[in-house]
Amino acid sequence: MKILTFLALMVSPLAAEVYELRTYHANEGKMEGLLARFRDHTTKIFESHGMKNIGYWLSEGDDPKLIYIISHKDRETAKKNWKAFVADPKWKSAQKASEVNGRLVKKVEKVFLTPTDFSKLK
Repeated sequence: MKILTFLALMVSPLAAEVYELRTYHANEGKMEGLLARFRDHTTKIFESHGMKNIGYWLSEGDDPKLIYIISHKDRETAKKNWKAFVADPKWKSAQKASEVNGRLVKKVEKVFLTPTDFSKLK
């Protein structure tokens, strides 16, 4: 696994734009609140911290999940972006207001993606 990671870093430089895929598992009955928070607050706050909104989707099925992709200038910038985001008073206020009746999210999955040489997104 370490060899694959090393090879991936050699093929795509650390300074290249990176994409982050996130999947949010909402608590029961909380998806509409989660979507409202993203629609009304989160996406704007992301942009203010240099995160580009690429796309947002709901998975199909009995347990829908919010799945989205954002991009960052590079991995180091991603760390800085997230640090600034979680410290942002606007985010803290939006999160607190949206969770008056309980937490919206039970689980978050995240993975960074590196575009292939034939990807339309680079």
